[in-house]
Amino acid sequence: MSTCQARHHEKKTLSFQHFTFTILTVLALSAGQILFKLAARGLAGTGPMLQQIMVNYYLWVALAVYGVATIFWIGLLRHIPLNVAYPFVALAFFFVPILGYWILDEPLRWQSLVGALVIMVGVWISVGLE
Repeated sequence: MSTCQARHHEKKTLSFQHFTFTILTVLALSAGQILFKLAARGLAGTGPMLQQIMVNYYLWVALAVYGVATIFWIGLLRHIPLNVAYPFVALAFFFVPILGYWILDEPLRWQSLVGALVIMVGVWISVGLE
């Protein structure tokens, strides 16, 4: 079987372990977004922007979280087809508003919740998990 044919026969189901790491990766990306927002809030001070960025704790933690999430993601893509793994990234549209509500005290609108539900159904349909 050629390499191209092997790619077309990649397993389209997720093991529990791969599913868990996929969700953890999306949660890490979502947490990174919250940290980026906290970093942005910290840039409201006076002084040169570059200097503010260099000492912004939230920004450095966010970048580290994104770095770890990227390593997880690359590891997952070694075992899961991209067309199965990537739709799960859309779940961040569910996690980020909830985290924003809990951590940032941002309003949680019903439209966001309905939209998140539609996205979750779309992910389920897209990846065809049973």
